[in-house]
Amino acid sequence: MATSEQDRILGNPKFQELVRTRSSFAWTLAAVMLAIYLGFIFLVAFAHDLMAAKVAGGATSVGIVLGLIVIVSAFLLTGIYVQRANGRFDALTRDLQKDIA
Repeated sequence: MATSEQDRILGNPKFQELVRTRSSFAWTLAAVMLAIYLGFIFLVAFAHDLMAAKVAGGATSVGIVLGLIVIVSAFLLTGIYVQRANGRFDALTRDLQKDIA
């Protein structure tokens, strides 16, 4: 790809919107996951009694349940990103491709 073509793409407002939108969404989801994970780690470190409390008739503890919630939330956030990528980000990419062609 020639430098002039790269400059034309990089300077395109639709490309800049795509990068800005995708980046801000990805950073938001990363911050949410970080908050969930850090919250879990702080509970493990400072709330021993809470994490050791038995649930489900004593079969498991709150810590195990919350750990599973952390894992499930990672899958959910990934699904949310994929849904957005297949919808909004793909539409922005198609608009950019039409604009460039």
